[in-house]
Amino acid sequence: MPSQTQQVETAYGTVAGQVEDGIARFLGIPYAAAPVGTLRFAAPAPPEPWEGVRDAFAFGPTPPKPSIEGQLGELMPDPSVPGDEWLNLNVWSPDLDPDAGLPVMVWIHGGAFTTGSSAVTAYDGATFARDGVVCVTLNYRLGVDGFGYIPDAPLPANRGLHDQIFALRWVRDNIARFGGNPGDVTVFGESAGAMSVLTLLALDLGLFHKAIAQSGTAHITQTPHDAALVLNAIAAEAGVQPTAEALAALPLANLVAAQKAVGADITNSANPVKYGETTIASCGMSLMPVIDGELITQRPIDAIAAGKGGDVPLLAGTNTEEFRLFVVPTPMVYWLVPQQFKNRVEAYGVPADFYDQYKANSTSAYPRNAPSGIAAAVLTDRMFRIPTYRVAEARAQSGAATYLYEFGWRSPVTPNTIQVKLGACHSLELPFVWKTLDVPDTRPITGPNPPRDLAEVMHRQWVQFAVTGLPGWAAYDTGTRPVMTFRHDNGEADRVVADPREAERKLWEGELSAG
Repeated sequence: MPSQTQQVETAYGTVAGQVEDGIARFLGIPYAAAPVGTLRFAAPAPPEPWEGVRDAFAFGPTPPKPSIEGQLGELMPDPSVPGDEWLNLNVWSPDLDPDAGLPVMVWIHGGAFTTGSSAVTAYDGATFARDGVVCVTLNYRLGVDGFGYIPDAPLPANRGLHDQIFALRWVRDNIARFGGNPGDVTVFGESAGAMSVLTLLALDLGLFHKAIAQSGTAHITQTPHDAALVLNAIAAEAGVQPTAEALAALPLANLVAAQKAVGADITNSANPVKYGETTIASCGMSLMPVIDGELITQRPIDAIAAGKGGDVPLLAGTNTEEFRLFVVPTPMVYWLVPQQFKNRVEAYGVPADFYDQYKANSTSAYPRNAPSGIAAAVLTDRMFRIPTYRVAEARAQSGAATYLYEFGWRSPVTPNTIQVKLGACHSLELPFVWKTLDVPDTRPITGPNPPRDLAEVMHRQWVQFAVTGLPGWAAYDTGTRPVMTFRHDNGEADRVVADPREAERKLWEGELSAG
């Protein structure tokens, strides 16, 4: 048991946290009011101030979300905590002196804007606090509540992004009381969290000073028209009208089930339902940020190309075989007919001849011996690697510092009956960045013997970037194109490589551009 407790007075009341091995931990602090009742589908509002001391000993409620089923669910444990105060955050600090002025890292979790939470055990902020950083992790509204486009709602779109912004304002106003420096905040996230980071960067709100985007993209947003197609389909699946009143009257379980069914139309079909061009361009998501003309007026990549966020150093990167996570543990791994995968990649906006060209580029380090491996390689670049390069290229034009990495270690885990490995898949870097390889929930994706020295290296460089804005290698430029490759070619070395997989990068010239 922790040996002591500590109290901190926030703007809304005093919280008591626990101290263990010199690290103070405050869990489940409300940064906004529960988004229910009149606040349902509305902008986040301040929490009601409380009297006395509020215990912050356990993770707060998680937003309503569908379960992750099958092998994928076993690989990605996603805990749920009951309650309606979903808009809460957690703080870990090594020094609660208000004058400590420690750098701050704020984590935004992934999950395709429909799953995930700050209660995932791999996100243990004590690992960063032990290195002199105040670490914050947060929840935000997911699914229809967070990202459904509801024209007659008090806040029609992007409620989950508004939550993230509200949480960052809480950090600005309160983090000094936990020993943090509100003028030295790094926001970081993975997958949908990285998409959020890049969107927030493009909004240029001045709420953070460095940014890290792990496996994200700045290209994915929906038009209101396409977002309405998705919302209408969810409402029809639930048997109600697509209005704020009708959706709010639904039991949450029914709404989440309808949302899940519509999402399956996109992700589980050999011929995905499009729900509009900007929806299908997401390569599998149904709910996402919307160009609403108010918070978001253009795609993040276009705002970044115009110079937004250019004063914020950015660390960004991808995993070598990202899309294997969405193929290898699913029934798609058993598809044997190449045309099935060709149909899938073409539906996602990939030129028709790319499948065959990627097939010819199989290597011993990253084999593409089956149609599933070829398609996963194509879609890794379509969804993650090339969009990340486009962000770096756009920022390089204006001299903004961007540092790219690639995570190349292959997981040996085979979550199928035909012994196909996960490889260097999406989300695999998380327990390395967080240095949480000993957390049992990470073992299903890493296997029993992941390289611990790699976790030491990556975690240290993330901390170094948060402290200095410099991760330890050169910024990206369009001449030499340096990329730090962790476990290059799935070997032992971590080294900077100039223009990795240049031939495949050049295939995409003219594709996924800004403007």
